[in-house]
Amino acid sequence: MDHAATQPAHPELQRQLLQMQQVANSISSYVPYIPKPPVLDSSADIQGTSDEGAADPGELLPGLRPLLDAVRKDIDVTQKFLEKSNAASLPAPSTNATYLVAVWEEVLRAPQPIVAIGRTFFTKNEKGKSNVKKSGARPTPGVKVDVVADNGKTWIRVNTTRNSRLLSEFREIDSYNTDSEDGLDHGGRPSLMQSEVDNSILRMGRALISAAKDNPVVGTTVSPNIVFRLTRLDPHADPEVEGNDPRIALTIDMLHNMGIDVQLGERSADDVVRSSSEPSHSRAMHLEPTRHINLDLSILIALVSDLTHSSLPRSAAEAQERFVPSASYLEWKKSRLRAKIYGDRADAEVVTDGDQDLVTTENAEDLGKHSRALADQLQQEMSKGLLQEMFERLSTLADHGPVEFWTTAEARDRCIRIISKIGGPNEKRRAHALFAPLYELSDAEQAYWKDSRYPLRFLPLLPLHVFPSPEPPVHIPTAGGLTDQIPPHSDLSPFFVALERTSRALLGQETAPHPRALPDDLSASEIQRASVMKANPKLTAHTVRSMLWGAANGWTTLTANRASVKAIIREVRKAGEDVGHAREGGEGRSMVKKAAIWVVDPRSLAEGMRSDFEGRFSPGLSF
Repeated sequence: MDHAATQPAHPELQRQLLQMQQVANSISSYVPYIPKPPVLDSSADIQGTSDEGAADPGELLPGLRPLLDAVRKDIDVTQKFLEKSNAASLPAPSTNATYLVAVWEEVLRAPQPIVAIGRTFFTKNEKGKSNVKKSGARPTPGVKVDVVADNGKTWIRVNTTRNSRLLSEFREIDSYNTDSEDGLDHGGRPSLMQSEVDNSILRMGRALISAAKDNPVVGTTVSPNIVFRLTRLDPHADPEVEGNDPRIALTIDMLHNMGIDVQLGERSADDVVRSSSEPSHSRAMHLEPTRHINLDLSILIALVSDLTHSSLPRSAAEAQERFVPSASYLEWKKSRLRAKIYGDRADAEVVTDGDQDLVTTENAEDLGKHSRALADQLQQEMSKGLLQEMFERLSTLADHGPVEFWTTAEARDRCIRIISKIGGPNEKRRAHALFAPLYELSDAEQAYWKDSRYPLRFLPLLPLHVFPSPEPPVHIPTAGGLTDQIPPHSDLSPFFVALERTSRALLGQETAPHPRALPDDLSASEIQRASVMKANPKLTAHTVRSMLWGAANGWTTLTANRASVKAIIREVRKAGEDVGHAREGGEGRSMVKKAAIWVVDPRSLAEGMRSDFEGRFSPGLSF
């Protein structure tokens, strides 16, 4: 029997194929370590706020999916080649297997958290030339970093160049220098003066250093550390077997002199694989709100809502029955739709039978959904009341000074417009008590807590403070009286700073009308939808401004807008910011840290939707 005939075709390629299949399986099952932002979640769906739960790992770690696609492509090419009947007589195809495997080995062993795989960075000069379409210039390549690790503090670049490749470069350089004898010593040998040695490895090292200087770690002026993994370069190789040249060792020394951490050879199977989960030695983190609470629009609505204050039903069935729309609400709803259809014309109140059917049919389904949503919110209130939740969380802060509530003028004004349009009488009274500047404090408190199931002054909601400007200055002035109230920075997560920078960056971009904005001819009589950020239409401008005020002051922002929280966290991550808690060593006892955001379930305006509502809707909320 011919022993050679029994050997598999291209055994090295077979080995690479098996290795690539293992890498593909490893990538597919990989769950990135995503630092948890300091978000205190009191909502019913606790997993809803964090975006790492059911999300695709490829979305959470940029570059993971393209890496998997590249691995699968090489697997496909290799398999198709090996399936050929004459594969043994054909040269093996060129693949990136060695490089892709090496990159994945670095991902598995790099310091967590990993920010990106295969990210390209540009120098300042390249950034200025990046707009190729307008300038007509050729695109600048930038510098590719294979693994951005340790929350951006470490850049890892993999290079699979062999000795033979560098020797070829050296021969080419030597051939240029032969005639003039430049670059040769007196014995005709290559010069080992560093100023006269150059090759592709050194050029890559210099490019990495230049890009690192122009792309400091986000929020700092410190350049990332650079790790250069040279998997197949061997300065100690036997010249007779693999080939060698003193300039290879000199190249590595020159990289060291640049400040680059050079690591030679492939990763050993004995190298520790870092867990992508949260380090087990870290202490448990307990989040608590700050004693200054920043309220966004959704919470202002919740604080005046009938759901928050009215007596609770005894069962889920009673909760459902409470929101069968009353006759007065249905008539009010129909009149609003007629006004939308006919505008201010005199025949707006006079409709034919067909028009009446249109009014009823188009709103029946919406009313049903709205009623069910209110019943669901009421059942959440039955489980844990909003004010009760706030009381329990904030009462533990009494030793640190009085609790204060703040909001933006924009959120206040928009809340007033909404309540004046669709709020019930009691909801309007509470809003008037919260926002009326001429009220005596005791009178405002009496008006706010009247008919509430909670006692007078259950929470120190009044007086409700309003920030002095649409956006906080970059440096909070002491004259404004706010600086003294900022908590000590040792209690703050880096996320506060990251959230402030991200919010400012978003607000520095253009806004756009809401995708479902009302026509101009209706916007005067109806509540126009808030403008959204062009960079992320899921975020309204007023929500980002509210987040900015809380982050800039180091205060907890209380919100019932879970979707916006998810969107803003994604924007923070997209910017490469640190979203985790402050890193502190130690084991055992839990650490108490301040929450940047506090999420609760929404409470919509509901008084007019109650089945026992007998009043009439009268637009307006005078101050």
